[in-house]
Amino acid sequence: MTSDLVLLPGLICDERLWRDVIGEVDARAQVADLTQDDSIPAMAARTLATAPARFALAGLSMGGYVAFEIMRQAPERVTHLALLDTSARADDEARKETRRKGIEMVRHGRFIGVSRGLLASLVAPQHLGTAVAADVQAMSERVGQDAYVRQQTAILGRIDSRPMLGAIAVPTLVGVGELDKMTPLELAEEMAAGIAGAELVRFADSAHLPPMENPAAVVEAMRGWLAR
Repeated sequence: MTSDLVLLPGLICDERLWRDVIGEVDARAQVADLTQDDSIPAMAARTLATAPARFALAGLSMGGYVAFEIMRQAPERVTHLALLDTSARADDEARKETRRKGIEMVRHGRFIGVSRGLLASLVAPQHLGTAVAADVQAMSERVGQDAYVRQQTAILGRIDSRPMLGAIAVPTLVGVGELDKMTPLELAEEMAAGIAGAELVRFADSAHLPPMENPAAVVEAMRGWLAR
């Protein structure tokens, strides 16, 4: 079983995303800071600079894009890979335009509107109006508008990771919330099919943020993954 685990947050997420997972898995966990850089390669390099020599790696959404880049920059350092609610694909033009509009809204002083507007896409309907939704909103406000712009800029510039799937040779977990509309099941299935031996897990009662919406299921899946 691995002893070190690096966790990569998603867009406008911080340590709170992983709070209910840390301590429940048998590993020393650290959450990377993905708020400082405006490119995926720079985020990966910053993470590697502070990571242990060898570590298991888990990324959600944008964190998954960074995980793929870490697998390009330093695959020999990664013992296990978990890709949650993410995609190996680059954005299509329609998704890019949505991101550009989000950046433009922030630059016109409408960041709170952007983050609240995203909420219904981030959590399952049954979690709206609950403490989970409040935590997601608070988390986005802590990350703030400047980091949001950097992160969206980084995502806009990311490359297609599908060509590298066949080269991934570590135990891999692919997870997705059953109600995730942002990165739906078919994108998880595509990644799992491309990575030899990958395990695909669907998280009930969850949309895009299973570590917050259904942490017990995520912990169970990650315990099995780390034991491989």
